Amino acid sequence: MRANNLALEGFLTARLQDARKRMGDEPIARFDDCFNVLLGKKRVFIQQPTFLTFPYLPALQFYPRREFPWLAALEAAADDIRSELLGVLAEDTAGLEPYIAYPDGVPIDQWAELNRSSRWSAYFLWRMGAPEAEHLARCPRTAAALEQVPQPQVTDHAPGAFFSLLQPKTRIPPHTGVTNTRLTVHLPLVVPPGCRFRVGSETREVRAGAAWVFDDTIEHEAWNDSDQVRAILIFDIWNPYLTESERELLQLMIPGVSDYYEGESPFAAAP
Repeated sequence: MRANNLALEGFLTARLQDARKRMGDEPIARFDDCFNVLLGKKRVFIQQPTFLTFPYLPALQFYPRREFPWLAALEAAADDIRSELLGVLAEDTAGLEPYIAYPDGVPIDQWAELNRSSRWSAYFLWRMGAPEAEHLARCPRTAAALEQVPQPQVTDHAPGAFFSLLQPKTRIPPHTGVTNTRLTVHLPLVVPPGCRFRVGSETREVRAGAAWVFDDTIEHEAWNDSDQVRAILIFDIWNPYLTESERELLQLMIPGVSDYYEGESPFAAAP
């Protein structure tokens, strides 16, 4: 099969080369992925929300930057945000807590190594829709930057925003998020060499100040293979493919699920 696929690749590459040349710089990344899936060189990953699936939203691993014009302003604020993070690390390490913190008696599966561990810690700015007032007061420029992005507003559930610290020689295992009604934004702040991030079939090097938006309901993982801590600002935004009416209905339905189950939030079911 490998030999056949190599021969097929050569045959099709020759057939496509003139058309590719005519297209110049036209975006054909989706076709390239299709081509590689056909040849068995790439795998298609699907959305796997742990709580809520909203049908018919695109299953995009990393979203195109052009859909988020505010990313440039966020990146322009990266130096100020990094300065505030470094202030936190110098003055308020007590505010850091393990990002994975499952209680006793529940299955922790791939999180056994990181559960209640400082190897992956968080300094929360917004948590489950509630502001961490003291933390935001320490980071006013970060708070101002977050006010300019389309964060979801869902009572007792969203928004969420935090500084994520990954210690040296630590890997975040493959996992998926709770719902595709939101997307996740990363703004890397402190990035030593050897930091990588995978969503689905695409792995990227992490670069300080270069933000991206991805669908966290597609399997993803991260590595810090360096000897230094890696730090990223992480927050969620509405999926841009939702209409205003759909968002309004979600703002009613999601808290309704918690109310039905007497306050147990489905958003707490997974990272």
